[in-house]
Amino acid sequence: MPVNLLKDLPDARAAEITQDLVAARGVRLERIVSHGQASPPDFWYDQDQAEWVMVLEGRAHLRIEGEAGVRELGPGDTVFLPANCRHRVAWTDPARPTVWLALFVDPDLAPVPAPVRLL
Repeated sequence: MPVNLLKDLPDARAAEITQDLVAARGVRLERIVSHGQASPPDFWYDQDQAEWVMVLEGRAHLRIEGEAGVRELGPGDTVFLPANCRHRVAWTDPARPTVWLALFVDPDLAPVPAPVRLL
């Protein structure tokens, strides 16, 4: 039976909701639903896994340590974050849900972003 990641969203106004979709040795795929959340002040994610993230719906601002500004993300935008790349969610749209797809990969698998060719 097909699953639609944009239907029947959980209510994330009180807190961001993370749901594992697929997990196997060395990889995990999550759907994250935000609704106005941001990382706490002075908090930075610094994880041992690489992360590829995509905004499916909504809007968000992602701050990466060492970059002057935020990266503004909307539907279809992706970011690859190598292991131990310090980052934080600076803003998500408070007016509607922001739905993320996040793929976490253990560094032992040596993930690197593939070049994208548009047809």
